[in-house]
Amino acid sequence: MAFSMGYYGDTAMKKVPGGFGGGYDVPEGVDIRGRYDEEYAKILTKDALMFVAGLQREFRNHVKYAMECRTEAKMRYNSGALPGFDPATKNVRDGDWMCAEVPPAVADRRVEITGPTERKMVINALNSGAKVFMADFEDALSPTWENLMKGQVNLKDAVNGTISFEDKARNRVYKLNDQIAKLFVRPRGWHLPESHIYIDGEPAIGCLVDFGLYFHHNHAAFRKTQGQGFGPFFYLPKMENSREARIWNNVFTRAEKMVGIENGSIRATVLIETLPAAFQMDEILYELRDHSVGLNCGRWDYIFSYVKTFQGHPDRLLPDRVLVGMGQHFMRSYSDLLIRTCHRRGVHAMGGMHPSYLFCQMSTWFFNTIVDEQAAQIPIRDDPEANNAALELVKKDKLREVRAGHDGTWAAHPGLIPAIMEVFTNNMSNSPNLIKTMKREDAASITEEDLLQIPRGVRTLEGLRLNTRVGIQYVAAWLTGTGSVPLYNLMEDAATAEISRVQNWQWLKYGVELDGDGLGVKVNRELFGKVVEEEMMRIEREVGRDKFKKGMYKEACKIFARQCTAPVLDDFLTLNAYNHIVVHHPKGPSKL
Repeated sequence: MAFSMGYYGDTAMKKVPGGFGGGYDVPEGVDIRGRYDEEYAKILTKDALMFVAGLQREFRNHVKYAMECRTEAKMRYNSGALPGFDPATKNVRDGDWMCAEVPPAVADRRVEITGPTERKMVINALNSGAKVFMADFEDALSPTWENLMKGQVNLKDAVNGTISFEDKARNRVYKLNDQIAKLFVRPRGWHLPESHIYIDGEPAIGCLVDFGLYFHHNHAAFRKTQGQGFGPFFYLPKMENSREARIWNNVFTRAEKMVGIENGSIRATVLIETLPAAFQMDEILYELRDHSVGLNCGRWDYIFSYVKTFQGHPDRLLPDRVLVGMGQHFMRSYSDLLIRTCHRRGVHAMGGMHPSYLFCQMSTWFFNTIVDEQAAQIPIRDDPEANNAALELVKKDKLREVRAGHDGTWAAHPGLIPAIMEVFTNNMSNSPNLIKTMKREDAASITEEDLLQIPRGVRTLEGLRLNTRVGIQYVAAWLTGTGSVPLYNLMEDAATAEISRVQNWQWLKYGVELDGDGLGVKVNRELFGKVVEEEMMRIEREVGRDKFKKGMYKEACKIFARQCTAPVLDDFLTLNAYNHIVVHHPKGPSKL
């Protein structure tokens, strides 16, 4: 994929007739093409836009080069090469260096909860009892103009402590408790544009918009109210190598200088969620050593990346996605190496979200079902047996993580937080983390072969059906502005939907035999077409005819099926679908 068209080139967005500018007070070279709103204008101030434009102008060529390097690496892998440890940076891996000391404000991260930046969700997550709330502009959010701008408004109010939400249906006002979780923010990945904002005639880089607007408005208040002199705090997604980490470090350093705060104030945790990045964990920490507070096991994107990296390798086919968990050798090896690397460098090694089979025990995503009082149960309605079974599975997974040496983990639901907190607390000897006590030197022997071992398991027709059904419904929701979707008692976001897409593509490309259900059939376009047709009928039955007609299921089906059958695998589902949610509005305050 050519960079200029694939990542930040022209996009086939919807347009409302008229000029651009939207009534916002913009600096020279900046066009706001999203809808005008007085509330948004308080975020899109001239000073804030100058800050974002300054970052874009300084770093856009570095980002473009990094994306070109991704394309070159993909070509190497497609030609048969394997990712591995870089001999050129062996001195970094072997060196005796440390990251900056973890700030006291975030020394204890035993349980973290994540979710999009919707107003009520932000309040509930901060009040959930977790140590950290990661507010997500990435995989859990569909990046419509309204979602992005309202998210910035909500986070600004949260940092200022003024956020509230009136639920008229329940006759209740939601406000922050006296004690709340520490706020981390996850911007989008380097590859995603923000096509509602143009800078010098090209779409802005999405993550610099997310980071820049949030940092500009909140750095001073955050350092006083949450960071104890440090912050703001971030999660960084989708990086593939240390070159991309260096760009983020330079962005942080530049931002600190622009507002006059100390170097190292900003701190970030990097999600290791691409296969190439697993071979550069030391190098990534080294580049961010003044700004790092650790690494996180981004399990689902990591599985997606395994397929994407080996799209040209017919000998590396994934089994049904429900079989690819932390019990697989390549997943366990990456987790162990991450713990050893982080603790050796003095920062947190964070665990990930529960395995997918645990979600199957849950009825909905917590933000859609959170009760008025913070109840300590998993919301499985009318099924206490399933409720208890799910809780035991969660405890087992979290016990594995803490015994391996993880300093904290992610929870999918607030009802799980007390149980997970108890598991970690009981196994951490009253310490806020395990950085100094669990060095995991045994993981020093992990090899390239360990990290690349082919996952074992069978492939079934039901696996193909589930991938298709879930993928179509996720895309349909994403197109209408929802980035986190409960489907079949399993939480789907962009990462899990990506697994469905690339697995279908891989099975189709190589005509895999479905060997797990005794059918012995091979996956081909004819079979896939039949599956798509039947699953669309099932979706219509399940959601109801009216919702099916009003929703974007047919459009989603076209997008998902086209990506599954494309001769060349698209890099990202959301990059292709993004053009369908960009809407350009005319100049002047819009009534639309």
